[in-house]
Amino acid sequence: MLRVYVNVIIYNMSLYIVSTPIGNRKDITQRAMETLFSVDLIACEDTRKTGWLLASLSDKKPPQMIPFHENNKEKQAAYIIGYLQQGKNVALVSNAGTPTIADPGFKLVRECVRLSIPVLTIPGPSAIIAALSISGLPTDKFLFLGFLPKKEGKKRKILAAAKDLAATPLSPTFIFYESPFRLLKTLKLMKEVLGDVEISICQELTKVHEEVVHGSLDEILRQIENKKIKGESTVLFKLTVVRS
Repeated sequence: MLRVYVNVIIYNMSLYIVSTPIGNRKDITQRAMETLFSVDLIACEDTRKTGWLLASLSDKKPPQMIPFHENNKEKQAAYIIGYLQQGKNVALVSNAGTPTIADPGFKLVRECVRLSIPVLTIPGPSAIIAALSISGLPTDKFLFLGFLPKKEGKKRKILAAAKDLAATPLSPTFIFYESPFRLLKTLKLMKEVLGDVEISICQELTKVHEEVVHGSLDEILRQIENKKIKGESTVLFKLTVVRS
């Protein structure tokens, strides 16, 4: 059974993975808007942020929203599965970008696949792809590392593994997210483990204070040594151009 809403088709008992803007609200797609206002339930990382987004996009009353985040994902996943099995449809959104990418939701999607519950994608913004497209680094092969571990020892092991991989024919462009509170320390560790690699850092993409810097790791360290970092950064680097 299905229902048609303007230009979007909503299939009953389906989970929709809906991408939302990473900054500029105008980046939302028409299909994403139509889906979000047509499903029975929206599971979101932060109901307040999603509520503000929907209110800024339309005067229509949005569907019911429930929180779905790292701290309640097990309990809420069971609830969402039960809700879907009643023949309802659910949209999953994160605070920004594409859900399940460095974000809770993977296990929910896997369980839906196991139970033969349809999972449909409503593609759109992604900080990874947006940053890669303007980085000036090779885009033919890339490896996303998510958020690097907080502990230095574990972070060092990942960077060392990246260096080993760069010596193989794969040799991708590496991408990871980093907190503004750990960025400088992480870059200094990168210099210690990897040397003076070519790097690109993207901050506040599509927002008012968007900033993208390119250069050698040494150059960028000098630029941000005494700078206040705002928001999470998307960091990209390529090890085939190590200068040390």
